[in-house]
Amino acid sequence: MCENFQRIGAFKFRGAANAVFSLSDAAAARGVATHSSGNHAAALALAARLRGIPAHTVMPEDTVAIKVESVRRYGGRVVFCAPNHDARVATLAEVVAETGAEEIHPFADARVIAGQGTAALELIREVGALDALVAPISGGGLLAGSAIAATGLCPGIAIFGAEPEGADDAARSFASGQLEKNSRVDTICDGLRADLGAPNFAILKGLGTQILPVSDAEVLAALRLVYERLKIVIEPSCAAPLAAIRRHPGHFRGRRVGVILSGGNVDLAAIGRIWAGAV
Repeated sequence: MCENFQRIGAFKFRGAANAVFSLSDAAAARGVATHSSGNHAAALALAARLRGIPAHTVMPEDTVAIKVESVRRYGGRVVFCAPNHDARVATLAEVVAETGAEEIHPFADARVIAGQGTAALELIREVGALDALVAPISGGGLLAGSAIAATGLCPGIAIFGAEPEGADDAARSFASGQLEKNSRVDTICDGLRADLGAPNFAILKGLGTQILPVSDAEVLAALRLVYERLKIVIEPSCAAPLAAIRRHPGHFRGRRVGVILSGGNVDLAAIGRIWAGAV
C-alpha cells in the first residue's frame, strides 16, 4: 500500500481527516491542535483547511525542514519545542489553553486510529486475503487501526510492527508486558521516534502483534532498494517494514504478505549525505 501517494505524502491524512470531520460545528470552530514530528501536523493542517478552521501544530526543533514547510503550506501554525516527548506534551497543553482548540492526538485517539485503519481495509479489498501484514510502528496509530481492519477481514492474519533499534520502546513493551518509554532516541527514522500510545499498545497486544527490530543501516539498504527497483520516493520510516522482512525472513516465507509503505516526505539532501557517509 503506497501511502507516499496519499494527500500530504503519508497515511496520516486518513486519521486527521476522520478526526477533523467528525467534530461538531461548535468544537470545530475553536480549531484543532496537535504535536507531531511532521506528517500528522501536515495532515491536520490540510484537514483543517478543508473544513475552514485553524490548526495549531507543536513540532520539535529538529523536525525535517520539508515537513515544517508542508505544515505552513497548508496554513497550519507551527510552534516549536525541545525535541523530546515531555516538551511536546507541555507545549501542546499551553497552546490548547491559549486557543481553546480541540486536541487531536497523533495516534492515541480513537478517531485517528479508525481513520488510519482504512489503509489496511483498502489494501485487502484490492488484493484479497493476506496471511501477514507489516507496517512501521511508533505511536501505533497506523498499526493499531490496520490490525483491527486486517484481523476483521482476514481471521488468523499475523500482524507485525517494524521498529528501529534506536527507538525500541514497543519491543521492550511487548517483552515486559507493560508500556515502556524511550529515555533516548537515536534513529534516522524521524517519523518513528514517538513513544507507543497506551490505547494502541492495548489493541496490538490483544491482537497478538509481533515487533520486529531493524537497524538504521538495514533501513537505508531497504530505502535504496525501493528507490532502485520500484522507482518511487519513500522516507526512512517507510522503509522499516521492508527492512524487517529482509532481516526476519522466517516470519514471511511462504506467506502472502501485505506491506504498508507509510509515506514519502524525505529530505533528499540529508539522505544523500547519509549514504555518502558525511552524516
